[in-house]
Formats: sequence, structure tokens, C-alpha cells
Amino acid sequence: MLPPEIAKQIRLLEIRTNRTVDEITGGAYRSAFKGRGIEFEEVREYTVEDDVRDIDWNVSARMGTPYVKKFVEERELSVLLLVDVSASGVFGSSERSKRRTAAELAAILAFSAAHNGDKVGLLMFSDRIELYVPPKSGRSHTLRLIREMLAFEPVSKGTNIDLALRESAQLLKKRSVVFLLSDLIDSQSYEASLKILNRKHDVIAVGLLDPTDTRWPSLLPVVVEDAETGRQIRFGGGKRALRKLDEAFASARRARQEICRRARVDMVEIGSNRDVLRPMVEFFARRRRRLESRG
Repeated sequence: MLPPEIAKQIRLLEIRTNRTVDEITGGAYRSAFKGRGIEFEEVREYTVEDDVRDIDWNVSARMGTPYVKKFVEERELSVLLLVDVSASGVFGSSERSKRRTAAELAAILAFSAAHNGDKVGLLMFSDRIELYVPPKSGRSHTLRLIREMLAFEPVSKGTNIDLALRESAQLLKKRSVVFLLSDLIDSQSYEASLKILNRKHDVIAVGLLDPTDTRWPSLLPVVVEDAETGRQIRFGGGKRALRKLDEAFASARRARQEICRRARVDMVEIGSNRDVLRPMVEFFARRRRRLESRG
């Protein structure tokens, strides 16, 4: 039995998402990906109308005449929501925490996928795989995913993005769209696994930002405890210390952006103090235009 508060949050998310999902599904959602998956169907003899790039050279060598591979477009996309549920997501200096922001974004993406008849799955991770729900379609399945994101209590506090990416690569058997919803802050490197996953799948990184991730709000001295490790961090206060802290924040943010750029992964940043829908709509529109311009 769901707690009344969780049930209420699910209803509110569904109402809000249903009102706005058309802004994403109105052409931008489907055309914003690198291409839908294709499945091999058969080989047949080459004709002059065929693209020479489709020739299966192994079969052609055995048969003594050119043969091409024939593919059919899959009827649906498979979407995986890769959601960071480490302890840092519980913090929120505004009304909404990073975890709540991730849940709202995941709801929008899940309902958008369901609206298009696509399959959507969920993998929640900390420094371990906390929960995996394989991709399926249908409203009841979508609501289950949202219930899990709102009510699930992770076992661990840490973060291991590399593990989550490697596990996703093992679980996904066919080309999928993967949304990585995380603040992307991890002491361990995950660039190599991000590159590998993006070679086979279409990975989109959604960087979740609390306002304090980019600008510390006070000149006063304070001691802050790391939610994942329990380590205490002392901020001495004053303009000079604040300037150094802001520079460190900006440097770390650029480093995360650079990881995605080198991995050729599109990235969009969402502030937990701002509306989550508008940045995603604009992102899908930009991505669609860019992909269309490439032909």
C-alpha cells in the first residue's frame, strides 16, 4: 500500500505531465534521437538500386555474387532512465531536491515515451545497482516506474556512475536511448564507460544542479557535511574564500561538461530551482534541428 503522500505526488506528476507532454511529443521527441533501431531481417541478392554499403561481403564471397543485408525499422524505441539516487541528491537549497527534480524529469520522459508507444525502463544506482526494471510499454508500467522513483529508499549513499554505465551496457541488448539523470559528480572516472555506452546507444546526460553547486550563497563561515561520505568541509567565509570556492565550482562544472563533450554525449543542465519542462523542450528542439541539418 502506497503512503498517501506518495500517491498524491504520483497523481500530481501525471496531471502535470499529461498537460505538457505534447510540447515534447509534438515532433521533437521522435526526431531528437540519432535514429531508431533497426533489426536484421534477411540477406538477398544485390540490385542496382541497393546501396553498396549494405553489401554483406562474407555472404557474397561464399555465394560468388553480391548479397545485401536487409533491415527493418523497429516499431518502437527502448528508453532507459538511468537515475542517480546517491545521498547527494537528497539535498536541496530550494523547494525541490535533485532527487525530486530527477523524478519529475523521469516522469516527463516516461510519459513521453509511453505516449509514443515506446518501451521505457529504469535503473537506479548509488555506488551499487539499487533497482533495475526492464523496459516495457503501457501506462501501468509507466506509473510503476514513477512510484519506484518517488518511494524507493536506496541501500547505499555513495556514487559510482562508471558502474551504472557498464551495467547498462550489459543489460541493453539492442540499440536504446539512455537518459543519465545525475549531478554527474563522482570522484571516480566514468568517461571511458560513457564513451563505450554511447557508441552502441544514444546517451543523453541530464546534469542536475542545485543552486549551491554553482554559487555559494553566503560570506559567513560554515561547516558542511558531505552527504555521501560524512566528511566535514569547512568554509572560512569572506569574499576571497567565496571567490576561490566559486572558481572551484566553475572548474568542476566545466570538467563535467568536457567529459560529455569528449564522449560525444549531448548534455543538458537542469536547475532544481527552475521549471524542468522548458529546458527539455528547448533541448529536444535544438537536437532535432542539429540532426536534421546533418541530413
